[in-house]
Amino acid sequence: MPVEPRIRALKTAVPPFVLHQPDVRRLVRVLFSQRKDIDRLMPIFDHTGIETRYSCVPIDWYEQPHGWPERTRLYAENSVTLLEKVARDCLDAAEFVPEDIDAIVVASTTGVVTPSLDALIAERLPLRRDVQRLPIFGLGCAGGLIGLARAASLVRAYPHYRVLFLVVEMCGLSFRAHDLSKSNLVAAALFGDGAAGAILTSEGDGPVLGACGEYTWKDSLDIMGWEIKDDGLKARFSRDIPALVDKNFHQVTQDFLRKHDISWQSIHGYVCHPGGAKVLNALERAFGLEAGALVESRSVLREFGNMSAPTALFVLERTNPWASKGRILMTALGPGFTAAYQVIETS
Repeated sequence: MPVEPRIRALKTAVPPFVLHQPDVRRLVRVLFSQRKDIDRLMPIFDHTGIETRYSCVPIDWYEQPHGWPERTRLYAENSVTLLEKVARDCLDAAEFVPEDIDAIVVASTTGVVTPSLDALIAERLPLRRDVQRLPIFGLGCAGGLIGLARAASLVRAYPHYRVLFLVVEMCGLSFRAHDLSKSNLVAAALFGDGAAGAILTSEGDGPVLGACGEYTWKDSLDIMGWEIKDDGLKARFSRDIPALVDKNFHQVTQDFLRKHDISWQSIHGYVCHPGGAKVLNALERAFGLEAGALVESRSVLREFGNMSAPTALFVLERTNPWASKGRILMTALGPGFTAAYQVIETS
């Protein structure tokens, strides 16, 4: 019989500082006051569909310049703190102890530390000395979904394994107060910090991780990513992402489903990474859904903003696949430019 990787536990966490969108809007209005077109740009905050977000630093941190050493220290400290909480919550939910974990997979793209986050968490919990480690970097907003699929592949390859998957992003640390570019302003309106995790096994009950896949568009490397600056990372994303989804996503999704012999009619629910309100509108059109149908994705966007990679797992947690019946399709879009898919079979 084929091995069926199952989600035994799924947990999320956010850092302590709450950012209310009106407060961020006021701060950005001051910081970007030198732009002659600032009044024309400020409605971006009104159209995001976001009310609150969470940050690893208080809002006044964003008023001052900060260099690579400080940003990296804050990234490492706060990522490990959140991931430890998520990992321990997952272990408790699955009724495991750290020594039960055979492999750990950690996805993150908003900072770089060596030893990598998986090693830091393995030491903090602690995990067994022979635990297998897999750090994943560079997947951006698709990291939560693709990382989950890679963790499931480990279970398929080693059916007795219990795999801990963790994902964290500290998007807010990329904000650079002196950068008056539109991309920095848009990032300030969208992004938040958060972490998520899951334990996968082939044992017991739980939603089954089925078919997965990706599609990377040709000549699309400049659509989304980071630019490396002297004092930190700068977000790069194209305003054409919603248009690309409108034009191509339906066919790409149909090709993925056909490849795995899955009918569109058999999909009972969608778990979509909420890259932004316009992207969700385009996804609903691509899936043939009514406007506003992606309720859980919109509620996560409203309450947490776009946390990049962990966000899709926040949506999955809110969907509660343990209480669902039928087939769920997870999707996310990330640098590459890549569409990622993961099918979840519920009982």
